[in-house]
Amino acid sequence: MSGSTPVFRSAAALRKALAKGRGSVGFVPTMGALHEGHLSLVRRARRGHGRVVVSIFVNPTQFGPNEDFAVYPRDLEGDRRLLAGAGGALVYAPDVADVYPEGFCTTVKVGGTLGTVLEAAHRPGHFDGVATVVSRLFFLVRPDAAYFGLKDYQQFRVVGRMTADLGFGPKLVGCPIVRESDGLAMSSRNRRLDARARAAAPGIHRALAAMAAKSAAGERSVPRLKAAGLRALAGVEGLKVQYLEVADPEGLEPLKRLSGPAIALFAGVLGGVRLIDNQTLLTGRE
Repeated sequence: MSGSTPVFRSAAALRKALAKGRGSVGFVPTMGALHEGHLSLVRRARRGHGRVVVSIFVNPTQFGPNEDFAVYPRDLEGDRRLLAGAGGALVYAPDVADVYPEGFCTTVKVGGTLGTVLEAAHRPGHFDGVATVVSRLFFLVRPDAAYFGLKDYQQFRVVGRMTADLGFGPKLVGCPIVRESDGLAMSSRNRRLDARARAAAPGIHRALAAMAAKSAAGERSVPRLKAAGLRALAGVEGLKVQYLEVADPEGLEPLKRLSGPAIALFAGVLGGVRLIDNQTLLTGRE
């Protein structure tokens, strides 16, 4: 399989190909427009599995009516070349009808704190769409393990909650954020940043890193940590902050004071492009 990137348009054809091989299957679900962050997931999956499947599917059900579904970057041939350079994979690039057949009318509803705060509050219905498509992809691909980048931190927790609650699905593996040399978290949406916004964008990570440095130096007040982060973000030209929160890393319950593991989570719009990022503040109990 090394260097090969065959594309399957139907899950039936993909499973037929998988049935001919041996070894476990690692799965990397993506919406395409691949970058080094995605490729790091593919390489991680290849270390643990004889076969790797990468899905490329821009899922319409996780975009709101005023979001960027229509302009989300799409480049299947470029994605295939990148995957070949990463050692190859089986590509599942279905049409909408293969994932959501005619008459499909079932949705996985995300509840609890994970389904109401942060991304869920700012993008109503988003995680219902994510949970629905991921459950479908797990059923269609039937992998042994699935690999997710932790830039989309809440998504990883939502999928983990879903698989635990419903009692199905592969082993989930969360992999570290991959950043550009200036600290910007890699994202397919970065392609849409103009030169001015791209030059300003690393300030987001610098603000989160400053919060982490303050927590490491002993600051435990979440309001003070957030105030410091917001001051730093105010210096990022053109940035409109949607949220900056500090939460428990498991259930994402908001915190008022640090007494153990915590994570800072950010979302905002820069140059018309919505960006998210996060940063661990503390990793263990005091």
